[in-house]
Amino acid sequence: MAQSMAELLQQDMECEGLLECIHGLKQLDKDCFRVMVESDDPLTIDEVAERVDRERSTAYRSIQRLLQSGFIQKEQINYDQGGYYHVYYPTDPNQIAGQMQRTLNDWYAKMGQLIQEFEDKYDHVDEAQATVEG
Repeated sequence: MAQSMAELLQQDMECEGLLECIHGLKQLDKDCFRVMVESDDPLTIDEVAERVDRERSTAYRSIQRLLQSGFIQKEQINYDQGGYYHVYYPTDPNQIAGQMQRTLNDWYAKMGQLIQEFEDKYDHVDEAQATVEG
């Protein structure tokens, strides 16, 4: 269930909470991301699944959410004899932070617009009531 902004601001949050707050990522997504960050080398889906102790298909869905949010990158590795596989690695933290800042700025601008609309809408109601009462 969604929490109010006031409730969110009163909570103790860690930086990883931004993954959930801004991008709606789940605990498994955060676990998969952490596994990739802690790895010295890019990982396959099977390697991520093993490290987070989940089925391959479950890890795959999590990795897809991380890809969509821009937190990880995918690279194709070609076999010499033909065929390929994919490996995944974290996106540069500066890029992620920049994207989160842009998202926050967009949200802030949208909230400012909605607050102005609220004020315009209900200020008009106050003026109408004053006219009726006066």
